[in-house]
Amino acid sequence: MSDLPAWAFLKEDPDADARFYAEARLETHIDDEAIAALTDFYRRVLPPGERVLDLMSSWISHLPPEVAYDEVIGHGMNAEELAANPRLARWFVQDLNATPALPLEDASLDAAMICVGVQYLQRPIEVMREVRRVLRPGAPLVVSFSNRCFPTKAVAVWLRLNTAGHATLVELYLRTAGFADVASHILRDGSASDPMVAVVGRAPG
Repeated sequence: MSDLPAWAFLKEDPDADARFYAEARLETHIDDEAIAALTDFYRRVLPPGERVLDLMSSWISHLPPEVAYDEVIGHGMNAEELAANPRLARWFVQDLNATPALPLEDASLDAAMICVGVQYLQRPIEVMREVRRVLRPGAPLVVSFSNRCFPTKAVAVWLRLNTAGHATLVELYLRTAGFADVASHILRDGSASDPMVAVVGRAPG
């Protein structure tokens, strides 16, 4: 991205991500109130019966338990975590920092989401362009985040920003990747729980 300096996507830990994620972490990375707020947001923006891509997923997707989707496809870095996720109909392991191209057909999905993972992407525009490719026209990509992360694996620009800056950065990613109607939604302000923000963009139609 020409608007950001060369150091923006460097990480403190330059080792292969596959090594860092080799051990399963069957834990949540945001608190219960933030999870509830995100689940409620999914309830409003992801209608039943859709084909959904859960990118950078793990053992839990935070989708509303009462909503039936046609198919939830998971992606992540640890096979044990993905296999433990009951919402996933199928899944694949892939290092998006090494290979951003997704093994999915053009315009084949109704929605996609990235939950508390965007801070680790070193090629975010390439990844989001791939997501745009596999989404049907008008379909949303929901990118949600809090203030937690593995700091040695988060990109440098993320660590230098506050929550408002993170939202602006993700909006920039989405617009640069060609998404339309990009908007940020504050789900929890952080005063009584983890902060939770969702930035939504829609595939152009």
